[in-house]
Amino acid sequence: MQFTLQQIADALGAPAEGNTGLTIMRAAEPADAGPTDLAMAMAPKYAQALERGEARCAVLWEGADWKAMGLEGAIFVSRPRMAMAGITAMLDQGQGGEAGVHPSAVVDPTAEIGENVSIGPLCVIGPRARIGAGSVIGAQCHIGMDAVLGENSFLREMVSIGARALIGDRFIAQPGARIGGDGFSFVTPEVSGVENARKTMGDVGGAKAQSWLRIHSLGAVEIGDDVELGANCTIDNGTIRNTVIGSGSKLDNLVHVGHNTRVGRDCLLCGQTGVSGSVEIGNNVVLGGQTGVSDNIFIGDGVIAGGGSKILSNVPAGRVVMGYPAVKMATHTEIYKAQRRLPRMAHDVEALKKAVFKQSPSD
Repeated sequence: MQFTLQQIADALGAPAEGNTGLTIMRAAEPADAGPTDLAMAMAPKYAQALERGEARCAVLWEGADWKAMGLEGAIFVSRPRMAMAGITAMLDQGQGGEAGVHPSAVVDPTAEIGENVSIGPLCVIGPRARIGAGSVIGAQCHIGMDAVLGENSFLREMVSIGARALIGDRFIAQPGARIGGDGFSFVTPEVSGVENARKTMGDVGGAKAQSWLRIHSLGAVEIGDDVELGANCTIDNGTIRNTVIGSGSKLDNLVHVGHNTRVGRDCLLCGQTGVSGSVEIGNNVVLGGQTGVSDNIFIGDGVIAGGGSKILSNVPAGRVVMGYPAVKMATHTEIYKAQRRLPRMAHDVEALKKAVFKQSPSD
């Protein structure tokens, strides 16, 4: 896969100068770039490393003096990360195979396979499953009965999609993603200590020890268009209604979404985030890494939660939160500052106590 410097500039809608006919084979860090590489030097601090490489061309910031850097050509961008999205999309060689079904795959005769679909080794496609045209199913994937996978989707190796899942177009799932496991939903014949503790904030009452009985998952998982799941991401089936992931949302590695939860459009759920059951998450919500969300609450549109936040109650739209329990980020910062002052305050209080209660020599 190769492009000219001008072709890349045109795709980005960015200006280029110099020898724009240079052939580009791959992108590279400035210090590692060779003669056919495009050096990623989109800020002055990265450009300093160009002299350690052999790049003939680079992506630079607007107004950069490319000739002084010894380059033969350059592309100029105003938004580096947006440029990275375009460049990496062009140069990505992918991991999909050629269209066709591998001899070791097991495809139920009632399954519907679209045109130009690639199904890799040891895959299992269940009864009445439907796979959209142009999709790539990696090795050892499983697609359950009555599941629907949209067009131009890409499953890496060992992805499993449970029965009755409904997934839109251009879906991407990284290795080991699991869609449609049963929800973690159990009940005891009588009121349990957990139920009492939640009501009383700590008192288990007279609840006796009991065995847990499973509540079966009759719902499935429904995923919109342009959704991406990270490696070992898990999404549980709904109990009665479907668990839903809205179009354009991206879930990082090791993210868990519990049963009945509904995630809105264009959300980002970062690594190791865990969302409990029956949570309503709005559109354009960002949950930082290791965020935890309690069950049966809502998170409004545009909420941003800092990494490690533990959201235990409803969050109104547009709020930025952080901490455990999660509060407004400004409030969390004040709490943190106060905590850091506690040792000094304790020392001062101890000194005051000694001064106040110190007995005079006449006593």
